[in-house]
Amino acid sequence: MNKAVHNPISKIVKLNITKLLTVSFLCIPLVFAANGCAAQSTPARSLLALSKGDHTLAIIDPVSLKVIASVPVGSDPHEVIASADGKTAYVSIYGGGSLHELSVIDLVAQKPLPSLDTRPLMGPHGLTFANGKVWFTAEGSKAVGTYDPATAKFDWAMGTGQNRTHMIYVTPNGKKVYTTNVSSATVSILEDSLLKPAAHPAGFTPPAHRDWVQTIIPVAKGSEGFDVSPDGRELWTAGADDGIISIIDIAAKKLIGKIDAKAVGANRLQFTPDGKRVLITSLRTGDLFIYDAASHQELKRVNTGHGAAGILVDADGSRAFIGCTGDNYVAVIDLKTLTVTGHIDIRGADGLAWAVRP
Repeated sequence: MNKAVHNPISKIVKLNITKLLTVSFLCIPLVFAANGCAAQSTPARSLLALSKGDHTLAIIDPVSLKVIASVPVGSDPHEVIASADGKTAYVSIYGGGSLHELSVIDLVAQKPLPSLDTRPLMGPHGLTFANGKVWFTAEGSKAVGTYDPATAKFDWAMGTGQNRTHMIYVTPNGKKVYTTNVSSATVSILEDSLLKPAAHPAGFTPPAHRDWVQTIIPVAKGSEGFDVSPDGRELWTAGADDGIISIIDIAAKKLIGKIDAKAVGANRLQFTPDGKRVLITSLRTGDLFIYDAASHQELKRVNTGHGAAGILVDADGSRAFIGCTGDNYVAVIDLKTLTVTGHIDIRGADGLAWAVRP
């Protein structure tokens, strides 16, 4: 009786095990194929785009315009920059001036690294990489600072005394720093110079040391995004309140011109690599204003959506990428035809940067 019952059950169990093993072996190639797609390697030249909505950094193939990886970052990402070797990205976690974190991403392994605590410098926002260091604004502390990856230390800071020290540009040798101070409606020029102290009365002469000097230049209200011309002669910034572009002569350190661009809601500004054109985004209208740098005349106005923010231009000047935060995409602009040619889906797209490995 027991034997008669056992045999059919045994056959059923063996048959089911055989089917399960067959299905499993058939699925193995599919699993490997899926993993192969997900683990696409980071190109030597990558487009980086921040998602404010998903709190991630998207690594994008600039040829196919496909997102090949998304890496988690902190809670309020605003700007991103890559190291000179293109292997590491740094993301400012802003919080309107209240947070104190730089997220760090291994772009080759496509994974987050331990974040950096910027305290006592609060509200990191603007970022750049120059002279081997990460330079950042600390809006909540009215200051700028540097982080040295070689020593893993924050090694310098300087106060501006201005309100909402927001975006930053640093010369390649690290000797000059430019910032916009949004609420103060000023631009700060910080210059590093060698200070040689006079001999002490007691006979002791202090050693020469670096001394930073600040020059403050008034500009249009709400000036935030700015850029320095490729020849290093001029700084342009656009005011969000009235849409006026302010032009500063860098050598003279003074305002030399204004353009009533009516770029109300101006958010970011960038020169094309040849220095011939200037691009300005409006977060309020979604327009991209394109100006001739020499004649100061508007060439065209291209609508990218409901709100345009971050700007990144291809090295050859052929394309511009615009972070359209409210539209949840990065708009691709053909700079020859001055038309929108595509979109990259990024939820709450904002800060953009290039990462280039030699």
